[in-house]
Amino acid sequence: MKKNYGQRMRIFVTNDDGIDSLGLHVLARAMLPFGEVVVGAPDTEYSGASSSFGALHLIRPELHKANIEGIDEAWSITGPPALCVMFARLGAFGDPFDLVVSGINPGANVGRSVYHSGTIGACLTARNGGINGVAVSQAVDEGGYMGQGIEEMLKNQKWHSAAEITALAVEELCSSLPMEASVLNINVPNLEVSEMKGWRETSVGTDLIHQMTEVEIEPKIGHEDTFNLKLKWGERIPPTTINNDVGAVSNGYVSISWLSRLMSQAPPAESSVESRLDSAFKI
Repeated sequence: MKKNYGQRMRIFVTNDDGIDSLGLHVLARAMLPFGEVVVGAPDTEYSGASSSFGALHLIRPELHKANIEGIDEAWSITGPPALCVMFARLGAFGDPFDLVVSGINPGANVGRSVYHSGTIGACLTARNGGINGVAVSQAVDEGGYMGQGIEEMLKNQKWHSAAEITALAVEELCSSLPMEASVLNINVPNLEVSEMKGWRETSVGTDLIHQMTEVEIEPKIGHEDTFNLKLKWGERIPPTTINNDVGAVSNGYVSISWLSRLMSQAPPAESSVESRLDSAFKI
């Protein structure tokens, strides 16, 4: 007997790693029990694209039919994930969508990487258009918690675990979507679900376990006044708390964080900008 998941939704699945990513395919198939699934993902890698559309006066986006096993409708798009979501919101793929699900990203999007992630950027763009979003990322065995793992690192990636956790969250969202469009950021250890320690509702950390520490500038041979920039990584630093997203994932917990909108705040106590503007207008 087929389980009733409540509201049958139209779900748009995207990512920032491109249409050929195995994590995308596993995630899309995991969404099938909950409604109509349409995949619209970049035609190539767009990690670090955040919520960018590209230069709107220069882009010439195209749609190309794609084939993903088990998925009836899939498209590759010549543009970053946020642009894919914008096209979905504007009707490029038919009726309006109820939910955007983005991932599965190889490499946890926690701490400072939240600002730069194309995986999360897709969901932030969905929220700007009044659509709820779920971003899902999974730690890699090596290489830290920021950015993408190389192919060698991904051979042992347990995509099914991240998909299973995401399916639980989406099942509940089917029953009760937030009235005000929201973004849920899910980060999962690269473990079998049975091996995970549990889950934590976390704050967004301010650090990373394995982070870039400096940049080397090297002359480019044969090109005068031109230089190559090479980023260097520091040592992995074990986190001391499981209350933020970085610490939770690195200690074997699923991290869930509801991400806020950008909001204004009170000026810093030492700010003199306001009085300077007063003087300009003779207030």
